[in-house]
Amino acid sequence: MASFPPPHVVEDVPGILQFFSDGSVIRAEYTYPHPPLTPPPGQPVVQWKDIVYDASHDVCKLRVYKPQAASSSSGEKLPVIVYYHGGGYIMGSFEMPCFHDCCLRLAGELPAVVISADYRLAPEHPLPAGLDDAATVLRWVRDQAVAVAEELPDADPWLAELADFGRVFVAGDSAGGGVVHHTAVRLASGLLGRLDPVRVLGHVLLFPLFGGVERTKSELELPPGPFISLPVIDKGWRILLPPGSTRDHPFSNPFGPESPAMDGLPLPPMLVVIAEYDLLCDRAADYAARLKAMGKSVELVKFDGQDHGFFSVEPYGDAGTEVVRLMKRFVYDNGGDAAAVSN
Repeated sequence: MASFPPPHVVEDVPGILQFFSDGSVIRAEYTYPHPPLTPPPGQPVVQWKDIVYDASHDVCKLRVYKPQAASSSSGEKLPVIVYYHGGGYIMGSFEMPCFHDCCLRLAGELPAVVISADYRLAPEHPLPAGLDDAATVLRWVRDQAVAVAEELPDADPWLAELADFGRVFVAGDSAGGGVVHHTAVRLASGLLGRLDPVRVLGHVLLFPLFGGVERTKSELELPPGPFISLPVIDKGWRILLPPGSTRDHPFSNPFGPESPAMDGLPLPPMLVVIAEYDLLCDRAADYAARLKAMGKSVELVKFDGQDHGFFSVEPYGDAGTEVVRLMKRFVYDNGGDAAAVSN
């Protein structure tokens, strides 16, 4: 009987995962080293439930959040936030306490119906699998909007009660911010098909994960952060991108030589949030500047003294509170009830 050598490690991202020659993966149980996630007194009560949005993949689930105080008795509907978690496309889930608490805050304090979605992760499922899943989430929202409008039996009762499908916003942090970019380009290019009656009115990119061959000033000069370093970022892109690709691949670099042009795309308003000590801050700042130069509506907000991922690290911290305030203003200034901003 022939004997085969045991699988060997192909890629090792310390503290995150090991990828073996037989395709198997050992992924660390990873949680941000944040303080205990104890909501401060007076935090709005939010309900949530989990739903499968694509039964063909067991990881394709989402979590719907609704503020308990919201009621349809007045007929008033709430904006919808579709949220994609971070984790470098290789880890993470809406179930992680850090991402869960971010969505609790957004649902309760904007207020909004929040749909936080998981997507397939690399290396088991290299890009564009996760991006395709993100597109499927929006199609699921469209199908729900149709079901609600036509009073079909598969309409989700929470969405039927509270969701305003004419006020949908797509948001995400880190890799989730990258997902937002790719989803925005696909949607504006017509690659997602018609989403009627859903209307996407804006995109929020929180410290998005972008890459490129040429190093930026922040990558060269800033020290490694508590969650990312250049070696980890480089290894991550090597796992994520097609074999032989460089970090200028379109999945990594929005302005790489083969990336789709965005000049003529009808992109809705964008809010881009960056952090002073984030190695990737210059990439996101350049992204916002280039889009503004094309005439797009882009707001860039920089948080001094913060690192990459600060919203999920301390969702109840002062900086996290400011992110919630920014997102509330952005949502309600772009198609929402302006009076709600002062609430």
